[in-house]
Amino acid sequence: MDTLESIWLNTKKLIEKTLSDDDKSVVYKEFFDDTSLVELTDREAVVLTKYQFHTLVLNDNEHLNLINSSLQKVINRDIRCRIVFEDDYYKVKEDEIKNKKNSVEEFTNNVMPEYTFENFIHGPSNKEAYSAALAVATNPGRNIYNPLFIYGDSGLGKTHLLCAVGNYIKDKSPEKKVLYISSNNFVNQVYQASKNKSIDLLKNQLNSLDVLLMDDVQTLSGKKTSNDVFFDIYNELFNNRKQIILTSDRLPSQIKDIEERLISRFTQGLSVTITTPEFDTALEILKLKINTHNISPNSIEPEVLSYLATNFANDVRSLEGSLNRLLFYSINYNDKETIDMNLALEAFKGHVTTHKKQTELQIKDVINVVSDYYGITKNQICGKSRTKNIANARHIVMYLCYKHIVDTSYDKIGKELGGRDHSTVLSGCEKISKLLKSNESYRKVISEIEHDLLTR
Repeated sequence: MDTLESIWLNTKKLIEKTLSDDDKSVVYKEFFDDTSLVELTDREAVVLTKYQFHTLVLNDNEHLNLINSSLQKVINRDIRCRIVFEDDYYKVKEDEIKNKKNSVEEFTNNVMPEYTFENFIHGPSNKEAYSAALAVATNPGRNIYNPLFIYGDSGLGKTHLLCAVGNYIKDKSPEKKVLYISSNNFVNQVYQASKNKSIDLLKNQLNSLDVLLMDDVQTLSGKKTSNDVFFDIYNELFNNRKQIILTSDRLPSQIKDIEERLISRFTQGLSVTITTPEFDTALEILKLKINTHNISPNSIEPEVLSYLATNFANDVRSLEGSLNRLLFYSINYNDKETIDMNLALEAFKGHVTTHKKQTELQIKDVINVVSDYYGITKNQICGKSRTKNIANARHIVMYLCYKHIVDTSYDKIGKELGGRDHSTVLSGCEKISKLLKSNESYRKVISEIEHDLLTR
């Protein structure tokens, strides 16, 4: 098969022969000799010239007819040539390449396959988010779940649920366009598209999605252009009943420097939270991770797993990290067949500390945050009032103090809360613990207060 170069070489020879004798030496060398053929389709050929003025000369009827007829003879079919200035042609090609980098097609296969519903351990701390994500996956686009907004601290499984939805939908409906993208990546894409003047292209590509999974939308804070672009994309997808799922480390209303119209849309569907895994869930996560490492469950004593679940359950990443450290220590220093408590204590000597924020917390800090949350005074919490809302706030203070403050006791908490005794504080903590297991609203309240407490 002839190359473009050989086809054009033969064409130029014909052109040179066709030109009058007077023109051959001057006209050919000036206008035709440096031309090149760069594209050839069934109906059109693109010919480049090195100078802008040459395109004007070669595009006049006489010269263009000569070029067309000569090329037609060489390839033996009807063809029309387009004469283009070389610099313009390559600039357009360069822009096309840049625009292609913004193409959503590069991101359509980036839902992380290892994150599925099957390997997501769910318990009271994430049950609501798990159920909502599964409902969306089985029936995407329903207004009641659109958008689905999942919020909670880092490392609790938000990304896992996001990708689990994507993997489920792709498995059941391979024809659907599903995109997982972090909002930081989205901001970068908007920046590049703005620079390349291809915002409309980016919008069109994202508007063609069936499911948009966006992680960490709090990153949109303070990014006006990204806010505007996302607002348009959001409206287009929502109006066409396409599913949107968003995650954040805080409630929509707590995201600062983001447009109010976006906050309004974030809250128009369903908002669910993920909180710190409780003991039983942490234990199940550890057992799953052990199975993933192909380690026999009997090789680690149950007491050791309880130790990890108690001391490293601030988030799933910390939990997994503690197991990895234990296994690494065991490989290097254990001469027994099982990992026992003595080895675990050696492995974590100097490493077992609660969350840094917790070591800084004092009982008065918890009282301040809870009183601000409920709009009541500190004196009311520490006083004798038994009004339902004040008593409830007081019990929450008791629960959070015992959970988050190092080296505290029921007696110490009671003393700070107006001289209450050990049994009163214990009863208050138990009430909140029971409510957390059965009441979704309480889980949301505690999660929001904990966020305020640990990020104050």
